[in-house]
Amino acid sequence: MKSYAPYIILLLFLVAGSCKDLVRISQSWYAPETDSEITRDTKTVNDIPPTTGENSNMYLGNPSNAQPTFVLKNNYLIDLQYYTLSYDADRGIPNWVSWHLNKERLANNTRRSNKFLEYSELADGWYKVHHSSYTDTGFDRGHHCPSADRLTSEQANAATFLMVNILPQAPNNNQQVWNNFEMYLRSRVEQGNEIYIIMGSYGQGGIGTQGFATSIDHGRVTVPSNIWKIAVILPEGSNDLQRIEAGEAEIIAIDTPNSNDVGSSWKKYSVTVRAIEKATGYNFLSEINAQAQDSLKLDQAA
Repeated sequence: MKSYAPYIILLLFLVAGSCKDLVRISQSWYAPETDSEITRDTKTVNDIPPTTGENSNMYLGNPSNAQPTFVLKNNYLIDLQYYTLSYDADRGIPNWVSWHLNKERLANNTRRSNKFLEYSELADGWYKVHHSSYTDTGFDRGHHCPSADRLTSEQANAATFLMVNILPQAPNNNQQVWNNFEMYLRSRVEQGNEIYIIMGSYGQGGIGTQGFATSIDHGRVTVPSNIWKIAVILPEGSNDLQRIEAGEAEIIAIDTPNSNDVGSSWKKYSVTVRAIEKATGYNFLSEINAQAQDSLKLDQAA
């Protein structure tokens, strides 16, 4: 009898290949509520950033060498397509989140979700932080990759509300100094720039509306002491790495206390990248040559 196994295998291979992009955008956490929302999101599916190369989330490096293996419980790499992060399951928050921002990403095609979602794809046995983990704690559900940086589609915005993108942030830090810095960076994009951004936190113990706390949710979510962000800004264009190494980029790094008395100005929290490296143990901008790295890492915005 003639065997059809080789043909079946070939057919499955071809089907898998043709569905590659569909597999990439399929996420178990994402469930549009109506058919119209599904249709609208399907039309904007090309808003997913590239996986590698220019404009990709980790184009300038992986500062903690995070990997997508559950063995690395405290440095687990999660690629959510619209941003990439290193997750610490013991702290219940990211170590860092990295993304790219340009004018294309600021297209206002959808509304803000406001629906915080548990991320279900963590390893069995890892605690899954949920919306109510932050309820009545005195801390905001602070975004790493902001909602306003991902309004190109409903799925893009929903991704920013996953709890693996969130940290306990003092309300005044989140709503004043941090919001002002986010708006400033978006204004730079509107002026014709693109930005590679990475944000994270370190330490333990912050001051929210109910006073000092080292953790919330019965100790399962760490309240960090400091929240930092690094932004590499350059004119919109191509050959980004070469242009950065040629000195055409500007860098801004800030490190803020996670406290309700931070004020509204982000500029007074300007630091060098080297200072954040010393505080975190990370190696930023590793894809840039050593000479350019040294220059950028020692530069401090006025």
